[in-house]
Amino acid sequence: MTRFTGIDDLLDRTELGVSDWHLVDQDRIDRFAEVTGDHQWIHTDPERAARESPFGGTIAHGALTLSLCMTFLTEVVQVDGISLVVNGGFDKVRFQAPVPAGTRLRGLVTLRESRRIDGGARLVLRTRAEIEGSTRPACLADQILALYAGPA
Repeated sequence: MTRFTGIDDLLDRTELGVSDWHLVDQDRIDRFAEVTGDHQWIHTDPERAARESPFGGTIAHGALTLSLCMTFLTEVVQVDGISLVVNGGFDKVRFQAPVPAGTRLRGLVTLRESRRIDGGARLVLRTRAEIEGSTRPACLADQILALYAGPA
């Protein structure tokens, strides 16, 4: 984790840090399917996916990969003096490569844009969801956040 002493310290950086590796195994994929109701066989039927999928097995939902970007971000960035973070959504998301069950992912977070707002800053952070052993990322996601200074 990268700890920043405040908003100014964060705004002085471009590369914010890299998360730990996270296993995306079949159990995690199945639990995500239960929560979202997306039970498409490419995600939840290992036998069929082994036979019929161009990937040779099940793959993670794109939305699961995207949701992990939040996990990566919370692992990477800690800003002292922030009382509130408001998620403004994702401005741009690109899925670059499938995530086969059993794959490990981590997030590389960079600051793409920033501007001061009343009481804080508006940021655009890019998370690159990296696949262990691959040069091609699973996902690139630009997230908009507003950080507000104040007592924690």
